[in-house]
Amino acid sequence: MILRYIYGGRLSLEEYDTSDIIKILVASSELSLQELITHLQLFLIENKKNWMEQNFNLIYKTSFANDSFLKLQDFCTELISKEPEKIFDSINFISLSEKCLISLIQHDNIQKNVIQVWEHVLKWGIAKNPGLPSDPSNYSRDDFITLKNTLQQFIPFINFFNLTSKEYLDKVYPYKKVIPKDLRENLIIHSIDQPKNNPEPKIITKETSSKSIDSKIITIKHAKLISKWIDRLEITNKMKNSYEFKLILRGSRDGFSSQKFHEICDYQSHTIAIIKVKNSNEILGGYNPIVWKSNDTFGATKDSFIFSFKNKENIENYILSRVKNETYAIVNNLGLGPSFGDGDLKLRGNNYSWSVCRYTGFYDKFIRKVSGLFSVEEYEIFQIIKD
Repeated sequence: MILRYIYGGRLSLEEYDTSDIIKILVASSELSLQELITHLQLFLIENKKNWMEQNFNLIYKTSFANDSFLKLQDFCTELISKEPEKIFDSINFISLSEKCLISLIQHDNIQKNVIQVWEHVLKWGIAKNPGLPSDPSNYSRDDFITLKNTLQQFIPFINFFNLTSKEYLDKVYPYKKVIPKDLRENLIIHSIDQPKNNPEPKIITKETSSKSIDSKIITIKHAKLISKWIDRLEITNKMKNSYEFKLILRGSRDGFSSQKFHEICDYQSHTIAIIKVKNSNEILGGYNPIVWKSNDTFGATKDSFIFSFKNKENIENYILSRVKNETYAIVNNLGLGPSFGDGDLKLRGNNYSWSVCRYTGFYDKFIRKVSGLFSVEEYEIFQIIKD
């Protein structure tokens, strides 16, 4: 078919199965046939929407594995944003990958209905372990451990404290052993303390999120300044946009390994890495507007930047360095944590103890006073969401 297109300039897609068109799209990308890539994406979106909704996992993985499939990426993002129930209700829901489902439940529209998030995550986890009994009261200790291991990456993204007492007792408590002990105890106390005449869950508003940030390293003042940098504003300019900083990874909670970083952050876009240097007050960081990957390549973007703060107290004492060589802006390597340029800022080694920051010319400024190795005391990854 591709040869027919190259030599004849004609294309008839009606005779092909949708799965075959996906394969042709991937092959077209490998041959850098941009015009054909665009045509195939538009054909799929305009004519195969229902099929793609039912096979969302395949479309999601395919689109975000290739920077050329921007229209399919937009399709996935819009479906998650506007019609997430189509994904939850699809016949292939349980085939969703862990990364895809984590990305799905983080969306604001879905976070509003916490019990729905829990029920779908639970449904997915049980389906991944078909040997589990249908009634949790019949679970053995090993059954709970199995389910806990399956769901452990989802728990930080479920706002259990927004549940009513009834929702918690009816839907969550029977599976309480899959929840970390400290969280479980706090939830029980929270459930008991809820006023009986006001069972409605607390609503976390945008106003609240704009005045605070869930960080052990930076404050809301840092977040506002970083937001200005994203919009290419000076420190004295008024903010154009309001951004939510959603914590998706914390080293002290999730571990200091590159594997865990990629497990959580791969195919996540618009992320900020915040790094506390060990035995120092120094804070380093970097912004990646495109998705992270583990395919041993460089990611190209003109909008990434790295930065440093001398300490937490004085936000005006900073260095901002924007990407200079766009082709080598982002490093995608399973053996590295969040990394920018050719060592301009790179997290590596056991517990990131051999991390490096130096000037290579890929970013326009050196962000530290001393070039070379450093160790990481704490680090956090935030996804930046426009309010």
